[in-house]
Amino acid sequence: MATDFRLKETLPEVTEAIVATYTECSRTSHLGHKPLPSREIIGEVLCDFMDILYPGYWRRQNLHIGNVEYHVGDLIDRLHDTLTQQIGRALRHEYHCSAGEEGPVLDLEGLAQQKTVELLRKLPDIRMILEQDVQAAYEGDPAAKSYHEIIFCYPGVEAVSIYRLAHEMLLLGIPLIPRMMTEHAHAKTGIDIHPGARIGPGFFIDHGTGVVIGETCDIGCNVKLYQGVTLGALSFPRDAEGNIIRGMKRHPTLEDDVVVYANATILGGDTVIGHHAVVGSSVWLTKSVAPYTVVSMDKPSLRMRGPETRTESPVDFQI
Repeated sequence: MATDFRLKETLPEVTEAIVATYTECSRTSHLGHKPLPSREIIGEVLCDFMDILYPGYWRRQNLHIGNVEYHVGDLIDRLHDTLTQQIGRALRHEYHCSAGEEGPVLDLEGLAQQKTVELLRKLPDIRMILEQDVQAAYEGDPAAKSYHEIIFCYPGVEAVSIYRLAHEMLLLGIPLIPRMMTEHAHAKTGIDIHPGARIGPGFFIDHGTGVVIGETCDIGCNVKLYQGVTLGALSFPRDAEGNIIRGMKRHPTLEDDVVVYANATILGGDTVIGHHAVVGSSVWLTKSVAPYTVVSMDKPSLRMRGPETRTESPVDFQI
């Protein structure tokens, strides 16, 4: 069938109709403003950070103590310039959203540089925490053959590493970019950790796919989660006009040495899982649990019907 050029002549009308929505649907348009942070550049920034946090594991090979300082210095210099620009864009957008275009002129680039340097100064402390996270992964998974395997292959380690960077950025008051970073990790690993969550050292997510950790979660030291775990909100408090009240504690607290098995769901800002508690698979929890408690579902019944009974009345075998 040949192309009908008469149909192509209608495309300007389609374009005009789409552009008309840019005024009507202004919330989903960003026109006539300064540029926002770049998704692609933030992805490159994360690769630079991972090269620093795990030297020799990420991109650059053949590093040794004689050349690693030069390599890291080059990365730090590049991160300084790139993050100063990207954080400046995020600050400018946030400022104009709150103060408007007529607000007083501020040196947002200078502020962005200060925040960038503060973040870079935190990298040694972040590495010390990640050392404990990697050790927890090795000690918590009998399938792990080495620390090298964990750093190379475990999606939980990558997601937690990016979370720890994003969390520090959030504490510095940097808008947009922390969430961009954790959503980058979410898309890559299937693990969704809000940068606002507070998570202690020695944190391990085994397998990881489908894990969700909400913004106001508090997680202690040496906590272990399995795939499919949700640490979410029970309900959203609203004001008299029905609008969601933001900034309240909505997600649970897990104290030290808690283990939560696959597909468990723990909800609510008042829900506290006491230290050394174990939450079994597929449990649904909306109330607190005392320390050293084991929470599990009643053993379900499994029924199997044999092929030899298909022509007769069904015979169930209950296990």
